[in-house]
Amino acid sequence: MKFQVTIVGHGAEALEFLNDSDNSFFILFNENAPEELAEISVLHTISAVYKEPAPGDTMKIGDKEFKITAVGVEAPYTLRELGHCTVNFGGGAEAALPGCIMLEGSEKVTVEDLQAGTEISIY
Repeated sequence: MKFQVTIVGHGAEALEFLNDSDNSFFILFNENAPEELAEISVLHTISAVYKEPAPGDTMKIGDKEFKITAVGVEAPYTLRELGHCTVNFGGGAEAALPGCIMLEGSEKVTVEDLQAGTEISIY
């Protein structure tokens, strides 16, 4: 296991980005995120990053699994220091932004998947 957290809640605007058919994503942050960032973030328990995520790894959100296709150059640092990254479902070999972890998979993440108590892990 490289990283494992439990969602504790989300900001009022955090799940709006899931509805973008061209660029579906959500923003992860530790539960102690500043208020202005918490409003747009899925908040989770604070945890260590035991090993940096890499292409080919799996991210599991609840019971849905996704292949990591790319990791932005800033994502390992921000995940380790702030529990922060942008989880983008666009796939592809290049990260959309430096803080993105790009995923691909056959299932779609929904608002119901990102509720308090859901576990997110990378392995």
